[in-house]
Amino acid sequence: MDHVKHLKCLICGAEYGPDEIEYVCPKHGDDGIVDVRYDYELIGRRISPTTLAEDRNYTIWRYRPLLPIRPDSPVPPLTVGWTPLYRADRLAASLGLKHVWVKDEGRQPSASLKDRASSIAVVKAREWGAEVITTSSTGNAGAALSALCASVGQKNVIFVPESAPPAKIAQLLVYGSTVILVRGTYDDAFALCAQAAKEFGWFNRNTGYNPYMSEGKKTVSYEICEQLTAQVEAHGRAPLHWHAPDRIFVSVGDGCIIGGVHKGLKDLLALGWIEKMPKIMGVQAAGSAALYDAWRAGISALEMKPIAAHTIADSISAGLPADRIKALAAVRETGGAYVKVTDEEILAAIPALARGCGVFAEPAGAAAYAGLVKAVEQGLVHPDERIVVLATGNGLKDIASARKSVGEPLVVEKDLAAVKQALAK
Repeated sequence: MDHVKHLKCLICGAEYGPDEIEYVCPKHGDDGIVDVRYDYELIGRRISPTTLAEDRNYTIWRYRPLLPIRPDSPVPPLTVGWTPLYRADRLAASLGLKHVWVKDEGRQPSASLKDRASSIAVVKAREWGAEVITTSSTGNAGAALSALCASVGQKNVIFVPESAPPAKIAQLLVYGSTVILVRGTYDDAFALCAQAAKEFGWFNRNTGYNPYMSEGKKTVSYEICEQLTAQVEAHGRAPLHWHAPDRIFVSVGDGCIIGGVHKGLKDLLALGWIEKMPKIMGVQAAGSAALYDAWRAGISALEMKPIAAHTIADSISAGLPADRIKALAAVRETGGAYVKVTDEEILAAIPALARGCGVFAEPAGAAAYAGLVKAVEQGLVHPDERIVVLATGNGLKDIASARKSVGEPLVVEKDLAAVKQALAK
């Protein structure tokens, strides 16, 4: 991995070689999250927008020179990445905007963006020779890891809070994972998973602890800019630069996705592939708004205290976000903002998003669109801006919430007269 310069602690700035530490800076215990730093000059000689225009590998591995894995490491066979970026003109018009796109991560193999991180987790675990991979999850991260592990026959153990939606637990069991339901919150499952990983020597996929997870999730930013360029370029020539949107709306729980979005954009800016940094807009559920509160109060990630998190959007429920350092930096360093939305607003966003552009999102995914609606109400966006909404997971993940968001179907007797009567009402 000659393209990886070092791992840098985001608390004290200490730098380590890739083989010096496993996960975190030892000076800060489990809180010493590090960031993977690259040799962009070297990477720029190996890959460019021009070479990518000729690349027909439409997965995250098309960006392999920008990922922290060995050149000869085998990758899982599932098709992860290159999810569609839909132009959503009707959604835009309904909000008084001109340019809105929706990135549908529900099209991933396990139906959420978390497949990007889990792909890297499987590769890194095998590079390290780990027999078992583990993670804590409200469902999506676990399902992603479960699916990717199943594709290569890798043993894995998933810690899930007992309150996780049944559909997500079913995914884990179908893929053959060892599933441990924890009688407690997501934060309790996170802590227990970390303890077990240390005790048994398992590879720990947990976000906010394993720095390589951000590196998988950052690929969504590469795709957003590459796909947006293909849609807005008037000519057919391979571009020397990509177009970046003005704002990206991201739902936020633990903070790893928004941190990954930021990291990907920083990579592109450092390489000179984009000419501006988009403003990143973090969206939190009102019942799980620790990062929103910290951002509003102007306090640092290290000053944050745990809260009792409760929201229908289980994927973004976190009492003390594990990746809070990167999550706050993503908004503060880009001139973005955090907004919070109620569970009622999240539920309303599910059919609005589906009917406005055909993307069926689970509550956490729809929260990003609810955040755009709230930002428009608060005057935080300009009508001419190019805006991307990141729908992080498929609506089939949580059918109970989807049903709450809509009315009941028409029930009729089996004759045409009954149909006419029902339609008349």
